[in-house]
Amino acid sequence: MSLKSKAAIATGDGAFIIDTTEVSSPQPDEVLVRIRAAGLCHTDHDSLRWGKSIVMGHEGAGVVEQVGNQVDALAPGDKVILNWATPCMQCYQCQEGNQHICENHSPVAAGANGHTPGHAHLEGTQWQGKPIERSFNIGTLSEYTLVKASACVKMDGDIPMSSASIISCGVMTGYGSVVNSARLTAGSSSVVLGTGGVGLNVIQGCRISGASKIIAIDINPQRLEMAKVFGATHTILADKNDLGLMQASEEVKKLTSGRGADYAFECTAISALGAAPLAMIRNAGTAVQVSGIEEEITIDMRLFEWDKLYINPLYGKCRPQLDFPKLESLYHKGELKLDEMITRTYQLEDLQQAFDDMLSGKNAKGVIVFD
Repeated sequence: MSLKSKAAIATGDGAFIIDTTEVSSPQPDEVLVRIRAAGLCHTDHDSLRWGKSIVMGHEGAGVVEQVGNQVDALAPGDKVILNWATPCMQCYQCQEGNQHICENHSPVAAGANGHTPGHAHLEGTQWQGKPIERSFNIGTLSEYTLVKASACVKMDGDIPMSSASIISCGVMTGYGSVVNSARLTAGSSSVVLGTGGVGLNVIQGCRISGASKIIAIDINPQRLEMAKVFGATHTILADKNDLGLMQASEEVKKLTSGRGADYAFECTAISALGAAPLAMIRNAGTAVQVSGIEEEITIDMRLFEWDKLYINPLYGKCRPQLDFPKLESLYHKGELKLDEMITRTYQLEDLQQAFDDMLSGKNAKGVIVFD
C-alpha cells in the first residue's frame, strides 16, 4: 500500500516547493502517522540550504494510521507527538540516560548528515520516483509521515493538536534547558537573552521552577511584551550596537544586587552573543548556551572569573517518554502555556508567509495545520 501525501520539499538550494510524495506501509518497527499540525522554527528555514532534497519539518503531532507488526505500544487511532531525537536505548549515552544524544539514532549527535538508523526505511517515501529523506528523521511538514516507533510519544487527547505539535522541539528545548540541564533552583535569578519561541519557553521553565527574578533581553519591544505574558518579571530593551551586550549586563547587575544573575540563557543563535551570558551571571553562576551556535567564536576568558560554569545542552536533555507527559501535565494544570504560544496557524500552501512572519519576529510560534 502507498499513499499520496502533500508535503513541503526543500530542494537544497535555498528554496522549497509543495509537491506530492508517495508514502509506503510501515516496516515491522515503524509507524505511519497522519500529521494534524506541525510547528515551525528557524531550523526548518535553515534546512532549505542543507544541499539535499528533504521532506521538511521536525515538530509535529498527529494520529497513528498503521503500525508495523513488531509495534505493541501503539495502535491505529492513537494521538502522538513526534520526537526527532529517537533513542536506541542500547548505546552508551542512552544507557547513561542521555537519550537526546543517542550515538546511533540522533540526527545531530550520530552524524551521517542527518540520516541515521533512526530514520524509517528510506525507500518508504518517494518523490519524483526516487527515495527522499525526512528532516531530522521525521519530516512533519507532510500530510503523512513514516517514522520509527521510537519517534512517537502517545499523547493525552485533551490537548489541541496545534498546541501538542510545538512540544517536541521549541517547548522541550527551552523548558528542558532550565529544568533538566541547568537545574535552576527556586528563588534564583535568571536572565534570558532573546525572546523568540525557545526563549519564551526558557522563561516558562524559569517561572515554573520558581525563579524569583526573570529578566528578558531583546532588541524587539514587541517580543519583550510577549515575554511578560510568559513570566518575565523585568525586561531590558537592548541596543543593536551593544557588542556582546555588555551595556545590558550592567543593567542586569543593577537588578541583581550588583553581582549578576544566578543563571543566564542565550537563545538568540547569534554567534557574536555566544559568550554574552557569561557577562550576565555572578561569580559561580551558570551560563547556558541554548540556541546551538556551531561556529568558531572568540571569548575573553576574564568573563569566566570566577568559578562560572558554561554549558551547551542539546534539546533540553530530552527523554521523550518521560518529559512529554510531564509537559502535558503542566499544561493541564495551567502552568505551561501552549495555546498562548501559537500566534497564528497556516495552511501548508502558506508556508512562505509563515516563514516570513517567523523571520520578522511577529510570531511567538507559527503552526502549519492540516485538514
